Amino acid sequence: MITSKEFKEAQRRALRYLKKASVVLTEDEKMNIDVIDYDLGDLAHIGLEVVTYVSTERYCAKELVLFPRQICPEHRHADTEGEPGKEETFRCRWGIVYLYIPGKPTPKPHCTLPKHKEKYFTTRHEITLKPGQQHTLPPNTLHWFQAGDEGAVVSEFSSEAVGEKDVFTDPDIWKTGKRLTKIVDA
Repeated sequence: MITSKEFKEAQRRALRYLKKASVVLTEDEKMNIDVIDYDLGDLAHIGLEVVTYVSTERYCAKELVLFPRQICPEHRHADTEGEPGKEETFRCRWGIVYLYIPGKPTPKPHCTLPKHKEKYFTTRHEITLKPGQQHTLPPNTLHWFQAGDEGAVVSEFSSEAVGEKDVFTDPDIWKTGKRLTKIVDA
């Protein structure tokens, strides 16, 4: 959970990063940037800021903003009701993003993990994405990603996105089963 002040500041900061990436948004999109802390209350380390352009039963397009060293935690998009999970393509627009997937562990990865959460990041094969580079993940692939030292903006193109059905390695994430960030005023 975060305060409303932290939420608004994260939205403003995300807008600055999107501007660096030359992403043009409507006023409505600017006002509706999602700030996701995964129910952990540690947005500086584990979290994500998201602009959703479209999300239907067939496809989804988003901009993902990561502040310096911010992490989208390890998860997979599970198969549900006989249908394959989400297939997604990440395309780096600005900054550097390190994507971690199953495979041979990278000997000297660029990641920096919070010590108390290290055990929840099990995939260690690193793929570095710089502006203009992209990688597609098949459904049900365990993955996580972290921005480099400057932060990053990543476009996501995918099949249907049903965040509530994502399966996270960290059992503390979304204990409530809801993706919404809890906002509390101090």
